[in-house]
Amino acid sequence: MTRRGSCFYLRILFLVNILGLIWYAVYRPKMTLPWHLIQQKTGKMDEMMNENRYYTTGPRLNPEQMTVHLPPPGNHTTRVKAGFVVLVRNSELNDMIQSMNDVEHRFNQNFHYPWLFLNEEPFTEEFKERTTLATSGKTHYGFVDESMWSYPNWINQTQAAEARETMKGLPYGSSESYRHMCRFQSGFFWRHPLFLELDWEYYWRVEPNVRYYCDLDYDPFLYMKENNKKYAFTISFVENSGTVPSLWHTLRNFVTATQKSNQHYFDRPLKDTIYRFITDYVAKDYTQCHFWTNFEIARSDLWQSDAYQSFFTYLDMTGGFFYERWGDAPIHSLFAAMYLHKDEFHYFHDIGYKHSFYQHCPESETLHDQCYCDPKKTLDYDDPMSCLSRYMNALMPDKYDKDITMGEFLQLPE
Repeated sequence: MTRRGSCFYLRILFLVNILGLIWYAVYRPKMTLPWHLIQQKTGKMDEMMNENRYYTTGPRLNPEQMTVHLPPPGNHTTRVKAGFVVLVRNSELNDMIQSMNDVEHRFNQNFHYPWLFLNEEPFTEEFKERTTLATSGKTHYGFVDESMWSYPNWINQTQAAEARETMKGLPYGSSESYRHMCRFQSGFFWRHPLFLELDWEYYWRVEPNVRYYCDLDYDPFLYMKENNKKYAFTISFVENSGTVPSLWHTLRNFVTATQKSNQHYFDRPLKDTIYRFITDYVAKDYTQCHFWTNFEIARSDLWQSDAYQSFFTYLDMTGGFFYERWGDAPIHSLFAAMYLHKDEFHYFHDIGYKHSFYQHCPESETLHDQCYCDPKKTLDYDDPMSCLSRYMNALMPDKYDKDITMGEFLQLPE
């Protein structure tokens, strides 16, 4: 073979190699190696686990009314500016440690949110030391002075004492300190100097001698923030009507006065609220339903709003905290029901909780493995003291909803 022929074949071979490399780069087979299979399988399992992280709940006639999808587990998420707030006495230290142990074990040992303790007397060193040791987060201690825990100058204390005597047959009816507590929780904790200094966007209220029964592997503060929730609860309850006989009429007087002065605090369409949780179709009476505030997670600025501050001031001036026995639970609940969109509420069905004799224990099967309580003993849908069915019904559209605002609905007729 001549040299010219050899060069020709070499060129052909070189060209074939170049075309082969180009084909491989473009059309090369996608090889799946063993570790790729493991990663793919794990990813699919994670997706399946996240898809299965949900629960359903609802009243007996509609048990699957609400489906809540939970965030993925883990404590690597962004922290919200938030913490636990507690009103507590030194004498309640052991009960406080029990509550903290539950909160820390079930949730906070992985998230390390801070605690704020408030007291109308100075905290002892023992209280500070033991509560600091009981938490993985920082602790803060604040004193509640007379400006937030005393009789305002417009209260007739003789009349207040007579009212306590008259109401001694009602729960806490004869208690003076309970009335100061309710007034403080209604109108002052959210403007305590230390609370304002911490500048929390959300807070979680905790009380001594309560129990938490379910493990929380996600951040409820972050869940509320990302889902635009502004008020959350676990138990909704019926108030004793004898403690709030004039509250509903006082509320309607307030709304009427603000409507007439063009302060339209409650201009949300009625159909977008949970008004049927607190009253009937014509706003005649209060249902006595409220959210139990011994557990609540809420936005701080809900109470710091002009609307709520005006509402509280109006109620406070009537003396109902002392001449009757208005609780912070109906005060918070009534305002939230008037002011918030129904989508801004959240029922933490997955947080098992007990206060006093009453408990909420999730009935949803998907939550049983993470809770340590008996669903048969839950208050939720069967106990006559529970308002949960009424709340769930209030979330649903109703053909009798009027095409007016909440303010117009509550304004008294001329």
